[in-house]
Amino acid sequence: MDNQNPQTPAKKSNLIYFLIVVVLALLGTNFYLYLQKNKSDEKLVYQMNDDNKVLVKTQTTLKASLDSLTTQLDSANSGKHHMSEALQAKDEALKAKITQLRKALASGQLTAKELRSAQEDIKQLRYFVTKYTADIEELKQQNASLTTERDTLKTNLATVNQKATTLQQQNQELNTKVQAAASLKSANVSITAFKIKNSGREVDVTRASTAKKIKINFTVATNELAEKGLHDVYLRVLDPTGNLATTGNSGTFNINGQDLQYTYKSAIDYKNDGSGYVIDWVNPAEFQKGTYSVLLYADGYQMGKSSFSLK
Repeated sequence: MDNQNPQTPAKKSNLIYFLIVVVLALLGTNFYLYLQKNKSDEKLVYQMNDDNKVLVKTQTTLKASLDSLTTQLDSANSGKHHMSEALQAKDEALKAKITQLRKALASGQLTAKELRSAQEDIKQLRYFVTKYTADIEELKQQNASLTTERDTLKTNLATVNQKATTLQQQNQELNTKVQAAASLKSANVSITAFKIKNSGREVDVTRASTAKKIKINFTVATNELAEKGLHDVYLRVLDPTGNLATTGNSGTFNINGQDLQYTYKSAIDYKNDGSGYVIDWVNPAEFQKGTYSVLLYADGYQMGKSSFSLK
């Protein structure tokens, strides 16, 4: 019994040291775990802050993309051109999609997944806007081409109309020249005044008091362009005062686009052989002293003229 007692204190001392080591180990382990937890928490906080930065950056980028697409659409629609119904529908659909995405971004409540989806939508939207812009540009080019063709057609039409007008004027001038060249022309016109005796015999006179009628003798120059056959001849007799002598049967005829009154109307049978003709005119009034002018017209032109005097 005396031999065991001295060992008891030594064993107790070792046990105490062992317990102290265990406690220290536990404390060390707890401290290590605490440090690791703090590091993990700091890392988690850092990652969350970085994600928030990424989310904000993504929203800003998407908004800038939408602004760019809107500008591109406005630029494509700035020209004055007529869009087809298909292009109008596409324009409205693109604008509606952009408005929808703007509202979603403005809410600020999009998750990362929704932002990724928005990014994909904008990529597709950019493709459609690019395609739409190309379609609009092609339409502008087609409109420009059509405008050029229209202006060319207008110019050609104006040129054709001008040529047609010029040809018409030339034809009218040519017709006028042909008509003038084809009209009858008299030659050797002579006028004699006559009185009529009771027997009916005609005697030429020079005194106005005895004159009752005049005879106009004339020939017609040969003209290959003139039409053979009957031609109306209009006679205008102007007295010494310049007044036109008329009767109840006097009418009008046209010459150079102007209507003139005639004194007497007759007709001749033109044969293009230089034949002579005679036209008699009886004055329903008394002849005056002085000089009378006699003008002959046929085919719309003056045929010839002459004069005679009475004492």
